[in-house]
Amino acid sequence: MGPQRTAPPTVYDVASEAGVSIATVSRVLRTPDAVREGTRDRVQAAIRTLGYVPSGNARALAGKRTGVVGLLLPGFDVVPDERPDLVTDGGVRVVDDRRHVTQPTASALYFDEVLRGAEVEAWQRGLALMVAAGRGPSRDVVVNDVAGRVDGLAVMAQTVPDELLDHVARRIPVVVLADDRRSHGFDSVSVDNTAGMRTVASHVIGRLGIRSLAYLAGPIDSPDDIERSAGFRQALADHDLPASSVRVVHGDFGRVRARELAVGLLDGPEVPRAIVCSNDQSALGVLDAAAARGVRVPDELVVTGFDGIDAGRFSSPRLTTVHQPMAELGRAAVRAIVDRLEHRDGPPRAVRLPVEVLLRESCPPSV
Repeated sequence: MGPQRTAPPTVYDVASEAGVSIATVSRVLRTPDAVREGTRDRVQAAIRTLGYVPSGNARALAGKRTGVVGLLLPGFDVVPDERPDLVTDGGVRVVDDRRHVTQPTASALYFDEVLRGAEVEAWQRGLALMVAAGRGPSRDVVVNDVAGRVDGLAVMAQTVPDELLDHVARRIPVVVLADDRRSHGFDSVSVDNTAGMRTVASHVIGRLGIRSLAYLAGPIDSPDDIERSAGFRQALADHDLPASSVRVVHGDFGRVRARELAVGLLDGPEVPRAIVCSNDQSALGVLDAAAARGVRVPDELVVTGFDGIDAGRFSSPRLTTVHQPMAELGRAAVRAIVDRLEHRDGPPRAVRLPVEVLLRESCPPSV
């Protein structure tokens, strides 16, 4: 005969093993930092000894909540691998990778930080985080499926149409990231894009005295880019520089497309002294184009970005940027969901996080 099956351990078994109350076990599972170290260690030891696994269904039935918050990110197109095979030797391919220029998308790098912040905040609050991505015809199905499994949902701006968000918000709290959506009836978390761009552009124009510049914008329907472009125009007005004197080109927030646009700017009849970019990946593409053409940065060309991704700290030269607290966006979104769960009534609330300008070698304090 095989080993005799026994019922799985319960929270009562853990409490008995550790010599504490059921409420204390619950606190250790949800908010361990709120429990004294000695007590917490006893409970965790009992959990390991008994092999206890908390029941999400039981918690949901007891508290009318799932203990899960959702984060919905846009879907990503898969980039095909077009590298040619040179040699196949058994199970090993030898590939000429010199022309393989696929870059990580700007949004992927940005979302990584947002996701990390949301994970940390959820964990510290004893919550689980469900992450989903959807695009195209599957989007409505994904949104409704996730909404049925979580207590609240954080959604990146433009990921879901307003009418679908309205539908979801009838059931659970909805928080929109990277866009102030109070006018649409949703809580939101965003950063001060306009002030950040106005400040860095004012440094280029006012402090460095550069009046020959171009602006490499992002997609025209991006809420982030709309605010940053407004900040750029404000900086022009602050320094009596006509907007008509500045060449504006629209990219897709990606490095490859920005490199192509920068080539056009640098090969044109009037080469700008500075290129202000709406995000870091675009600025890195400009640095690529400048290096390929032997244009010295910042001696011949000043370049700035926006976001503060790690790649900008290791570029050559290092990228001047407006750093936004991407991880804090994720954390603030989780806090907003929890706050709305506890205070259902009241008008939509907006959290606007500050940014900071980081002057580095691509656009130093002075030239």
